[in-house]
Parts: sequence; structure tokens; C-alpha cells
Amino acid sequence: MGQARRFLPLQRGFDFFYGHGNNGIDYFTHERYGVPSMFRGNERTEEDKGTYATDLFGREAIRFIRGSPDRPWFLYLAFNAPHSASSFAKEADPRGGVTGGVRRVRTEGVQAPEEFVAPYRDKVKDENLARYYGAVACMDAAIGAVTKAIEDAGQIDNTLILFLSDNGGEGGGGNGGNAPLRGRKGTMYEGGLRVPFLASWPGRLPEGRVTDEFLTSLEIFPTLAGIAGVEPDPAAKLDGFDMLPVLRGERPSPRAEMFWQRRDSRAARVGRWKWVDGPAGGLFDLTADIGETSDLSKEKPDVAAKLKSRHEAWRREMDSCEPRGPFRDY
Repeated sequence: MGQARRFLPLQRGFDFFYGHGNNGIDYFTHERYGVPSMFRGNERTEEDKGTYATDLFGREAIRFIRGSPDRPWFLYLAFNAPHSASSFAKEADPRGGVTGGVRRVRTEGVQAPEEFVAPYRDKVKDENLARYYGAVACMDAAIGAVTKAIEDAGQIDNTLILFLSDNGGEGGGGNGGNAPLRGRKGTMYEGGLRVPFLASWPGRLPEGRVTDEFLTSLEIFPTLAGIAGVEPDPAAKLDGFDMLPVLRGERPSPRAEMFWQRRDSRAARVGRWKWVDGPAGGLFDLTADIGETSDLSKEKPDVAAKLKSRHEAWRREMDSCEPRGPFRDY
């Protein structure tokens, strides 16, 4: 993420890039509040302006797969769907007023082709939710087309497919909420942090198996490195591990803890316990209370203190290995 050249994928180890350098683009113009934001390689492009972004990302993924028949490959396919479009709506924001010195404007919300929205209009509560469902359905169709391209290439049994989201849903608006989880995107509650994760590898992973083992996205890199037969630099401490044995049901997850910090918001999970900092935070037993409704910090102050201490230790470790030196606040 980022539009500066040094942040684009070709400078980060990738051989091919087609995508947007900023989040929340308009699905059809590929602009962010009027600024063209789609890239091919290192250059901005408007060659596909007017075509729905999900269709474009699916098209480019299929082209890449068909163009790589005789060598191993890694494809990172990051759909912007079903993120809201950062484009101005025709109507003014009905709330009006000013927030932080900036006048509020109403944005377009989630966009989707009419043929995917129409089936949901009479089945959900409003137009926003119908468009959200339509965007997800269109993305699902694109994923199906990409999977078929892998099958057509004769590589489906030789390909690990991972599907996950970057964060929890926006909640309470156009996506129907995150129930039974508490919170939304940007919060430290499970509704902001817990996401779907699916893995498919015919013949290598059991079909239809569901697990509630403690896993994070930090496990992806070590897992893929192991599959590729690559030994990571021993000087680089990895925070994750190869999760294939866990997905196969051969052993429990070795992960015992995880920590989060976003600006001034902090959270820690150690085993079944979850600590969320702040006035609306507390201590929660995720095994018995996945919705984080019962704060147990007064009943178990020792557990709350332990998790807070573990978070502080993690933060010190992260600060000590900060790789950007004088640019840490850039």
C-alpha cells in the first residue's frame, strides 16, 4: 500500500503488478476522490477505466496463470471488494456539519454490477446491503474463474490456495454487522481482528475440515517458504511458523499469544484470555465469551496484569528491532 515508487510491488520483490496504490478506489473509475490510482507496473494507467475492478483483477490473475505454465509461481490477488469506494456521492451527507475542521461528504459506499445486486434487493434490508452482497458475489465468481484457470492448467493438485480478509467488517452499516463478535474494523475487539480463513490443497489438506486452532496471518510466510523449500535467513526472527501440520490436524497450534497495537489502542491474547486496553476494554475469556460481553478484569486482576505485562514486553521487543531507523515515524 502506498503510491510512492519505493513502496510499489516491483520494488518489493514482485515481477508483475497490476492494482491500485491506494485503498478505497472507485470500482469503475479506479480513482480515489478523483485521483487516478490504478497502476500497471510502476506507472499509473487509465487503460481500463470504466470496467469493474473485481473483473479486472480476476482477468489479470488468469493472464498471469496462463503465462506461467512451466515454472512455480506465487500470486497475491488482493481484491478491493467489498471495501467502500472512496468516491463522492451525488447527494450531500445528510448529517451535514464539520468534523475535525473538514466538511463531511457522503461517499458512494460499496459498488457492484447490477446483475449481482439485483438478486438481493428483495431479500435484504436496504440498498447498501444489497450492493455489499453483490460485491461479494461478484468477487466469488472471479475467484471461481481463477480457480478454473488453475484447473485448466493442470495445476490444481499442485497449488495451495489461501483465502482471508485483512480485517473485520465495518459493522453496523452496509455489511450487516459482525455478530456474534463485538466491535468493527479498526477496533481491538474480535469483530475487528478475527477474519475468515480458508485453505485448499487437494490431496495435501483434508477436505471439509474445520478448525478453531489459534492461527494468525504471521503463519503464512513461514508456511509458503517451507512449501517452496526456502530456508529463511537465520538472522531474521520470524514471528510465525509452518501451519500445514495444524491444518492437517496432525498437531495443535504452537501459537500461545498474539499482540496488537493501532495508534493508542492495544490488545493482547494469551491462550483463552484476551485483554483490551482503554475505558471500554477489559479482560475476556474467549473460550466462554466469544462476543466479549463480560469484563473479568476485576474478578481476575492477576490475569489482566499478566496480559498487559506481556504486551509491554512485546512492544519493547518490537521497538528494539525497528528496521527503519531514523524513519520510524515516517
